[in-house]
Amino acid sequence: MSESLFQGWENSILVTDRNSAFTEVEDEQDIFIDFELPATTDGSYRGTMAKVKATELRYQEVFDEKFREANANLKRDRIKVSIKQTGNSLQLQATLPLKPGDTAKNGRLKKQYLISLGIPANLDGLRTAVEESYELGKLIARHTFVWNEKYLGVKAHVTRKTIGELLEEFETEYFQRNSFTLKRQRMLQKYRIARIKRYCDLQLEASYENFRSCINQVPTEGAKEGLLIALKLLANTFNLKFDFSDIKINRDRRVRNIPTDEQIETCFSLFEQSYLRRKKQPKPELRNTWKLKAWCYGMLATYGLRPHELLINPDIDWWLSNENIDNTWKVDKSCKTGEREAFPLNLHWIDKFDLKNPARLIELKQWSDNLNQLGKVDFAVQNLAQYFKRVGINFQPYDLRHAWAIRAHLLGIPIKAAADNLGHSVEIHTRTYQKYFGRDNRKKAINEALNKKSEVELLREKVIQLELENQMLKLGALGKE
Repeated sequence: MSESLFQGWENSILVTDRNSAFTEVEDEQDIFIDFELPATTDGSYRGTMAKVKATELRYQEVFDEKFREANANLKRDRIKVSIKQTGNSLQLQATLPLKPGDTAKNGRLKKQYLISLGIPANLDGLRTAVEESYELGKLIARHTFVWNEKYLGVKAHVTRKTIGELLEEFETEYFQRNSFTLKRQRMLQKYRIARIKRYCDLQLEASYENFRSCINQVPTEGAKEGLLIALKLLANTFNLKFDFSDIKINRDRRVRNIPTDEQIETCFSLFEQSYLRRKKQPKPELRNTWKLKAWCYGMLATYGLRPHELLINPDIDWWLSNENIDNTWKVDKSCKTGEREAFPLNLHWIDKFDLKNPARLIELKQWSDNLNQLGKVDFAVQNLAQYFKRVGINFQPYDLRHAWAIRAHLLGIPIKAAADNLGHSVEIHTRTYQKYFGRDNRKKAINEALNKKSEVELLREKVIQLELENQMLKLGALGKE
């Protein structure tokens, strides 16, 4: 128990009174009414400490009793303030007009706050807290409360920086709180800093209203959610106590169109068809663009890769190596979930989509070498999605990854193996194929399971028949003897 609890107890003891919250009495012995120290027969350290502990416990009992009485009397007098204890300090709790720059749920103009006035959690501090509670209660009742220096405390002197100024310090401040790794640094730059730069006006003041405005102006729900995550991390890193609970992401609008294997094979031909329909030939250096985009399509479908896992430091030597007998694609360590070897599903697609064509790999290397910045990789991924749409494909590159997950489930591949191959957790993998499994896939899975059952039953009947024939042959042999 803290010694500060009883500082000043000898100066004033608080007792309840019908006409006021508390009155002071001078007799400190009131604390020890009906209190007996533990008996000890010697002056040992243990005996002395037993007395000290018992006395401290008595002090604590008195404080707890007076603390409860204080709040009961505030409630009795209809004062819309209560006293709370946090550690060794007392705070005032009340519903007040919003602080400058703050917001509340559902557009409300008031919110519950804890106000720290530097009051210690002891009996003398409790008297001060009661006085301050009545003073604050009067301001609330008269509708004259304002957030002045007294109630804002140190925050009254804080000068709000711009979003851009915070962003300049973001990485340094973040790694003062978190261990540094190159992978974590890349992820921070790509998925947090780059998003904020893309969607926010960096000249705006770093206030909650401006954060919310930036998020609400983002056109798609997926990008809106990504910016929300990034701005939450930025706010938390700089201890900005923003409440983002009133910002809603409509996840129901993020509908994916997961293609079947048949659709994937059919849509592959759309790249060439779109090229042949062009009335005007592109520049010579761009005439093979459709072939490279088709190659990316085939790789995403066959390996379930994230689009950027094709573009960031592709290991072309390994892909074409004779040692690569399993036809795996090596994902670079700087990608989202680190390095791994991805195995193919529908192995025949490697030939069908011409994925080992050296010309495509040369083009990929040239493309990748030009994407030496994370922002450029993001732009290239968006460009690929737009190209899909341009040639008439009605699903996104990432939908091919979800199709891979569903295909793995239908093939009976263990969830852990499929999840590792895609570079994510079992939980995410399970949630993915459950969310997008759909009626047709469910029907297919059930029918396949029933067919397998029928095959097993046929084999079992065949075994029984063969056993009977074997026994008949044995009996015939015995009869001849």
